[in-house]
Amino acid sequence: MSLTEQADLPEKVRHALPFSRYLQHMLQSRDWLAAQLANHLAQPLDTAAMTRFVDPPSLDRDSMRAALRRLRTWVLCHLAVRDLAGDADLAEVTETMSAFADLAVRVAHDVEREALVARHGVPLAPGAWEQELLVVGMGKLGGRELNVSSDIDLIFIYPDDGDTGGDKVISNFEFFERLGKRIIQALAEVTEHGQVFRVDMRLRPNGDSGPLVCSFDMLENYFISQGREWERYAWIKARVMLGKRFEQLDAVTRPFVFRKYLDFGAINAMRDLHAQIRREVARKDRANNIKLGPGGIREIEFIAQVFQLIRGGRERSLQIKPTQKVLDLLAEQGVLATDVVSALKQAYVFLRRLEHRLQYLDDAQTHDLPTQPDDQALVARAMGFDGYPALLEALDRHRTEVSCHFEMVFGEPEEGTHDLDTVWLEADDTAAIVPLLAQLNYPDPEAAARRLQSLHRGTRYQQLPPKIKCRFDALVPRVVETAAEAGNPDDTLSRCLDLLDAIGGRGAYLAMLQQYPQALHKVGELVSASRWAAQYLARHPILLDELLDARQLDTQPDWPAFAADLHQQCDEIEPDMERQMDLMREQHHTQAFRLLTQDLAGVLTVEALSDHLSALADALLDLTIPLCWRKIRRRHREDAPAFAIVSYGKLGGKELGYASDLDIVFLYDDPHPEAAEHYSRLAQRINTWLSSQTAAGQLFETDLRLRPNGDAGLLVSSLEAFRKYQLESAWCWEHQALTRARFSAGDARIGDAFEAIRIDVLRQPRDPATLRDEVLAMRKKMMDTHSNKSGLFNLKHDRGGLVDVEFIVQYLVLAHSHRHPELTGNLGNIALLRIAGELGLIPAELARRSGDTYREFRRLQHRQRLNGLRVEVPPEPIDTHRQAVCDLWELVLAK
Repeated sequence: MSLTEQADLPEKVRHALPFSRYLQHMLQSRDWLAAQLANHLAQPLDTAAMTRFVDPPSLDRDSMRAALRRLRTWVLCHLAVRDLAGDADLAEVTETMSAFADLAVRVAHDVEREALVARHGVPLAPGAWEQELLVVGMGKLGGRELNVSSDIDLIFIYPDDGDTGGDKVISNFEFFERLGKRIIQALAEVTEHGQVFRVDMRLRPNGDSGPLVCSFDMLENYFISQGREWERYAWIKARVMLGKRFEQLDAVTRPFVFRKYLDFGAINAMRDLHAQIRREVARKDRANNIKLGPGGIREIEFIAQVFQLIRGGRERSLQIKPTQKVLDLLAEQGVLATDVVSALKQAYVFLRRLEHRLQYLDDAQTHDLPTQPDDQALVARAMGFDGYPALLEALDRHRTEVSCHFEMVFGEPEEGTHDLDTVWLEADDTAAIVPLLAQLNYPDPEAAARRLQSLHRGTRYQQLPPKIKCRFDALVPRVVETAAEAGNPDDTLSRCLDLLDAIGGRGAYLAMLQQYPQALHKVGELVSASRWAAQYLARHPILLDELLDARQLDTQPDWPAFAADLHQQCDEIEPDMERQMDLMREQHHTQAFRLLTQDLAGVLTVEALSDHLSALADALLDLTIPLCWRKIRRRHREDAPAFAIVSYGKLGGKELGYASDLDIVFLYDDPHPEAAEHYSRLAQRINTWLSSQTAAGQLFETDLRLRPNGDAGLLVSSLEAFRKYQLESAWCWEHQALTRARFSAGDARIGDAFEAIRIDVLRQPRDPATLRDEVLAMRKKMMDTHSNKSGLFNLKHDRGGLVDVEFIVQYLVLAHSHRHPELTGNLGNIALLRIAGELGLIPAELARRSGDTYREFRRLQHRQRLNGLRVEVPPEPIDTHRQAVCDLWELVLAK
């Protein structure tokens, strides 16, 4: 192009010309291009503009090829000019290229399909349903991250086998195979106008040796029988570009890509895949390849995608395609630190911009840094640097940063090199390892040696597959070391080994503890502090992942947000009841475990913990009602049921513990003649939903005996029947229970009506002497049932214990609420004692001391249960506390 001709070009085009020989050549050989560029440089190209340019309705097979190639020339030159001028960011470049690829594939498909249908007829399934070809974009095309000179990775899939419906009948397989070949040719053939895209089909099942197209059934069978780990990685990016039955395809691919549980084994698989790439790069001496070389684009993609493989089955939000958006999510979820994600994203943008400038030179699919000084200088200037050394300095800084973070994620864990390997290798010989354990300051090294020997000889360990056994062998010496650092080494070792024994067959969890030593140390701290926590972790090992999140101790639960998010997740998987039940259990266990870690760290008081556990239970109950209502086939209303759950006992008093059961009653208020029948079914389903054991465990144990007439009564009561029973038939102990009952879930209107009934019942005038006799009779019955002959003090049932405080408060509420309505509030025993003191019903100082005793006994009870111990303690240290309750008992309830 002459200087005179260049002078007629827009300034931005002239600015870009030195950096792109491809742009120069196209302007020289395409006389239409200069005007086309000049008229559209002000804004990005979108699908509408590109569609108008090719005018699909006017295309036949020959004109389609020419039109798409002309369009490619315009798109690449347009992007080069805007990008090099600083008008187009990385997102515009990759989105424009991806949109162009989508359009090109669609136009080629539509034209070629029309020609095939004219000859063979429409492909049909046996039920005469018309069949379609689903074109799946993989790699950067799937993620809408296509680079400017990229090839495209495609997979062709069709739903069902069958035949075409025309005169020249062929099978659906033949039809779609021919269509696929024609699409490839239409895009990849080099003509006088050039080429649209190089098309790579090697990611299809069985690669080059497999058929060009496959049906849904073929694909599913392949995944089940032959799918490999690297294919899971590849299918993360899969995006259906054409085809309406993408949801059916998604149902086939998602279980293959995203495991139901956390999959830390993916780290090892992707580490192996990356090692293969590194060997290939070294073999071809391509260390300066900014895509595949050290610290390159592929390593950033691997970091993002390995966490998608690990967590995507549980975190549906991670099942997205674009690399930068995945990194943002990993920062939001605390998987990667914010500064790490920021560094990776900066490196990614830098490397992708450099990639495009390498490709603008000659429209070559290259990722290698130039070797010629002139090209080096051009690329440096195009990147905004004064010279090539400055560019290399910035590039090395980014690549070093990426490599560092890559090694943190994918670095090989230590295997077989631990100082305590002998302890496990010689575990069968306890005499040999006792001295080693003694040196580690185990108080009872003989018992520790016997425990190790038992595990080593155990059937579970002996039958482990070799690969998993290697991970197990690498972990045990580290467990021995971790336990030795605890304040109670013997107990900690025993609990850790119980956990390893429980998860030994789950290679992903062993891989996680092996990959993340900090998680193993947190396990040691956790099980050392609480036997119950160790048992909980062994029952729900999926919670091990929680130990990697450093934010746990600082994050207060947001129960409304939790409920809304879980509700949305359950709606997304409707009507999969089994998965909904598992999801709720997993979320319950996760939230309880997060509270447990805060509890053991001393962040939560017992009262705060109980408040949180009660709020969590309320949220799960509130979600269970609509989920179960949908499952009732015959129901008289489609909208929310006029139904509520009322809680008693620990949940009613907001004193729930980790393993507390739920005392609940079901109420409804609905005049429909079939309401009782339908709500009875709903109550049965809710109870089953809550208490059933599934693969994810149990949600709650439930106790329904506090409903009117107990086990002999109906499972669900109308509001009016409940009112009538409470006012006319209920026993005194049922009114005692009502003092700490409350609305927990469902129709708030019914909740308000229940509260009004509760207050009416509690405020009934009662004869104090008769009430005292009934309360004392119930208390004696309980003491007879829980007689204690141990010589220790039972914090709950013995005289002066927790139950005494509860009975005192219940008596005060029932005896005095008709004159003092403030006693009817469900405020907890400590607050009600204080109010009774302020009202002069009991001495204020004694009320305070009894409240302090109640708080302390709850703390001690909680501590005992966390260590799997009975709620019995030596009496001497707590005699003063106990005496306050005994004094109050004598004052209020003694005859």
